[in-house]
Amino acid sequence: MNDARADEFDLLVIGAGVAGVAAASACADGGWRVAITDPLPYGGTCPLRGCDPKKILRRGAEVVDAAERMSGRGIASVPAIDWGDLVAYKRGYTDGIPRAMESSLRDAGVETLHERARFVAPDAVEVGGRRIRARRFLIATGARPRTLGIPGEELVTDSTGFMELDELPARIVFVGGGFVSFEFAHIAARAGARCTIVHRHDRPLTGFDPELVDALVDETKHLGIEVVSGADASGVSREEGALVVELSTGDRLESDLVVHGGGRVPHLDALGLDAGGIAHGRGGVVVTEGLRSTTNPRVYAAGDVADTAGRPLTPVASLEGSRVAQNLLADADDAPDYAGIPSTVFSLPELTRVGMLEEEARSSGRRVRVTRLDTSGWYSSYRVGARTARIAVVIDEDTDLVLGAHLLGTDYADLVGFFAAAISLGVTASRLATVTAAYPTVGSDLSSML
Repeated sequence: MNDARADEFDLLVIGAGVAGVAAASACADGGWRVAITDPLPYGGTCPLRGCDPKKILRRGAEVVDAAERMSGRGIASVPAIDWGDLVAYKRGYTDGIPRAMESSLRDAGVETLHERARFVAPDAVEVGGRRIRARRFLIATGARPRTLGIPGEELVTDSTGFMELDELPARIVFVGGGFVSFEFAHIAARAGARCTIVHRHDRPLTGFDPELVDALVDETKHLGIEVVSGADASGVSREEGALVVELSTGDRLESDLVVHGGGRVPHLDALGLDAGGIAHGRGGVVVTEGLRSTTNPRVYAAGDVADTAGRPLTPVASLEGSRVAQNLLADADDAPDYAGIPSTVFSLPELTRVGMLEEEARSSGRRVRVTRLDTSGWYSSYRVGARTARIAVVIDEDTDLVLGAHLLGTDYADLVGFFAAAISLGVTASRLATVTAAYPTVGSDLSSML
């Protein structure tokens, strides 16, 4: 390129996931000269390897689950999942995303690159042998599966590999008791696999209401999934055609597939952060409330790679990417507003939360009241043949504001949006209870829950 400015940009974005793309597009629209680079296909984890394809696979499980719950109640047979067809259907969605996203960025005037980026100075990075300077940088490389640190780790499949399986093995062990393990085990079990979840602590799914987690574990076991608590995987080996998972308790589990469900960590590998003078730790790049590096004012970070108060969720990454763009264009240092962002485990039934846990609310010094209800006998649960449905709503006694809502039930991930709106907009519980939803829907249960 003959342009003397060819290797100089107003903004270089490292990572083409939802956070990076949001910032790159907004700044390009604002007249900035922007480049973005990612060695992986454009789109990031959620559209390509996470939330979206997972929910497509879950759709097959939803159909089976719905039929099973109504078996003997008017439904005579339960359909079977053709795993290969289901994965092919998933690819019909994901395969076109990288090209479409890159085309959209180019149309906005963003230069798109496909190499790893490594800081070589506080104001420069090397991208595929090309030295690039920029006035501002955004690190948005997301997260990767944490290293298990056990013998035979190379035999363990990650969530990306699981969703690319053309055939589903008969026996699957999920290592770790987080989102991935419960969501994929609920899908795989309904596709006919025998699944086991191994978790090192007494209770899995930390961060969710303990009583609701216990109820989900019971439902999970009822499905035929074995949940082994208080045990950690200490090694994986291949023996006579099977994978054997050694547990810290001394037990051994034979399996055809072992899946990593032990959490993710910020993806900081090979970024050269020390050369860039960029402070970082276990939580990711250390940033101000306005998402700016505390040690290099040229650099911002957003999404799972940033050490912020936001949870590692797609809506948070999008929010932070947009906030970075707004701060850059306005030369501001405003913080994102994380209030009212739900978090959901898409098991069947789904477990969802927004706002504070009861323990968090009480420890904050507030006077709170908590409504806990078993809603499995309510009409909306009876209609779909649900066995398990429970809720816990946390309300401030003095202000009547909704502090938190915790729901376990069929379609409750949609219901939690009402509570999210109330928390985000500061709507009181009394006012929220007057909202009239379409009847009969799970939304019409809202007033009774309050």
